[in-house]
This record gives sequence, C-alpha cells and structure tokens, in this order.
Amino acid sequence: MTIEEMRIRKTSLGYTAEQLSQRSGVPLGTIQKIFSGATASPRYETLQKLEAVLSMPAVPGSSDARPVLRDGGTAYQVKKAEKRFTIDDYRALPDEQRVELIDGVFYDMAAPSSGHQQILPILSHLIMEHLWESGGPCQVFLAPFDVQLDMDEYTMVQPDLSIICDPSKIKYFGCFGAPDLIMEILSPSTARKDMLLKAQKYEHAGVREYWLIDIRKRRILVYEFEKLELPKIYGFDEKIPIGIWDGALELDFSLISERLLPPEMAVRP
Repeated sequence: MTIEEMRIRKTSLGYTAEQLSQRSGVPLGTIQKIFSGATASPRYETLQKLEAVLSMPAVPGSSDARPVLRDGGTAYQVKKAEKRFTIDDYRALPDEQRVELIDGVFYDMAAPSSGHQQILPILSHLIMEHLWESGGPCQVFLAPFDVQLDMDEYTMVQPDLSIICDPSKIKYFGCFGAPDLIMEILSPSTARKDMLLKAQKYEHAGVREYWLIDIRKRRILVYEFEKLELPKIYGFDEKIPIGIWDGALELDFSLISERLLPPEMAVRP
C-alpha cells in the first residue's frame, strides 16, 4: 500500500492521526510527518504497522461517516456530527476534493463560475499595481490558498482573495491567523455560507475588512469590522475604497464590470 493509498484509506475510515497512532503504536509526530510529506522515505517497519491497521475493515459504528455539508435549503441547520474533524483530516483528503473545514465540519466547495474566474484576476491585478507603487509589507493571495483562521486544529478556509500585511502569518502551507482583508465572490451554492457563517467567523478571528461581491446582482457588501458599523452596500457603478488602507486605493467597479460577462452568463443559476 503506497502512502497515497494509506492517506485515502485513512480518510475513508474517518481516522484522525491520533486514532491511527493509538491503533498502530506509531508516534503521532511520525504519522503527521509521513502524511504531510515531510518524511520522504519512512522506515519499512513503520509503514508495515500503518498498513496493518488501515487494511482492516472498519468496524460498524466505530467511526462516523465524514459529513460534508452543501449550501441550500437547511444546510446550516443540520446538527453537527459528534466527531469534530481536524486539520489532519483536512490534509488527508484527496487533492481533487475541495472543501473547507469550519469548527470541525467539512463544507463542500463547488467549482467556480466563469464570472468568478474573470473578476478575481482583475481585482488581484489592481491591488498588486497599488502595492508595487506604494510599497509596504502587504501581499495578495488567491484561492486555492489555505488559511488556518483561528490558529487551532478545527478550521481551515480558502477565501477567494486575501490581503495579508503581517509577513509572519505567511507560512509554507498558506496563512496562519486572520488576513487583514478578505474578498469572497458570491454564488448561489456558497452565498449562505459566505454571508452568515464565514462573516461571523472572520469577524471573531480578527479579519479587519470583508467584501462580499455579488456578480449576479451587481453589488458589493463591505464590512469594516474594526469600525463596528453596519455594512455598506455599493453598486457596480461606484468606486469602492479599501478601508484597511484608509481609501488610498479605490477599486472602480464601473470599469471592472465592463470586462465581465453579462450577469446571466457569469453565474450558474
């Protein structure tokens, strides 16, 4: 059994690294290094111990099925599973399975729409131009980009666009802590999560500013959490200042919208 096969098997059985350590006798740190790729050539005896545990069939009722919630209907009224999944479980998922981990629950991430893919590079380009001209420590990152938001083991999100002004938060895997500004592009499949669940998470984690961009309705909702004010609503015909820079950069959405597909084509129904 290859390490990748072990990783997939571990995920399908719902084992955490801690559980696998207890069952195999392999130290937890060794298991984490093997599945993260930090240990390129694990000892043969170690692999044998892991394979012996992972080859055994799951005992009915011994572990929970992995819950992945999807938006729509009453998705966020679903009672959370008793098992809280961890970042270890998140990293053990197959690369092609895109999810976010929020408070120990996995949430499915649908493929981005064409409008989503259009607007993100434009926003990134305009922000990067400003940073190149003004200097400073801030950097821009686009999804997929992991953010260990609460610096704990139960939340890992992938904001569409993150601005990080504290270089010490940028790690090899992504961001450890709250970005200064986050932008999310809304779609019908993610709107409830982005507007309710993630808005609350971002505020509590210390994100200073949060933009929700609705391509279909041609509007932007801007939270400046530090000011403790109601969010501001802008149209796609306005210039919107970036609050964390005290308006030193304004994004002109009247120009941005000229380059976008019509709303009915940009976002899936």
